[in-house]
Amino acid sequence: MTTTLITGANKGLGYEAARRLIAEGHTVWIGARDAERGRLAAARLGASFVRLDVTDDESVAGAVRTIEAAGGLDVLINNAGIEVRRPDNSVVPTAETTADAMRKTFETNVFGVVRVLHAFLPLLRKSAAPVVVNVGSGLASLHHVSDPDQPAHMFPGLDYPASKLTVNMITVQYAKALPGFRVNSVEPGFTKTDLNGNTGFQTVEEGAEIIVRMALVGPDGPTGGFFDRNGALPW
Repeated sequence: MTTTLITGANKGLGYEAARRLIAEGHTVWIGARDAERGRLAAARLGASFVRLDVTDDESVAGAVRTIEAAGGLDVLINNAGIEVRRPDNSVVPTAETTADAMRKTFETNVFGVVRVLHAFLPLLRKSAAPVVVNVGSGLASLHHVSDPDQPAHMFPGLDYPASKLTVNMITVQYAKALPGFRVNSVEPGFTKTDLNGNTGFQTVEEGAEIIVRMALVGPDGPTGGFFDRNGALPW
């Protein structure tokens, strides 16, 4: 039985990925900061709940102990993420972005990924086929953001795409350091979730497709790549 942990999985893409992976036969842990919402989500899905705040060392360490005691881990999906927006839900323009805003975004989207992955490495190393999926963004593609013909070129913000670009580097470096793992970044697409104030045009079912696909890769699957549901993306 494959055991999977998904961070930030009490709603949105994480919740849908959990639902799909349970249908594939995985034992799924719902990681969430809010215990009540996490437990309700897990109960609805037939999953297990573990309280997990990716910005807090003690919370992450506690989650490791819980999952280790239950038998271990095979797949880690780093899904938890934030995007700092104005009260009217508009994106903060690059020229108005402060260091404090960058720090807040990076604490979850970047340091949270490293914190969780580093903490769970001892458990993942014990798996016969360890997999890590880092949920990224098309805004992390320098190629797309710098091309006036690409929709990503029009995005006016700084902190969110910069954080997801860093996640891509994290993915490549971990893939090189852990040749026995499959470590990849995925781009779900512009999906209607609370992250973007439900302004996306894709459904969570469409967005979760690539997350699930990469969670299911075997030992001969790709590693160190950046993918959406149509294939590999340019860095």
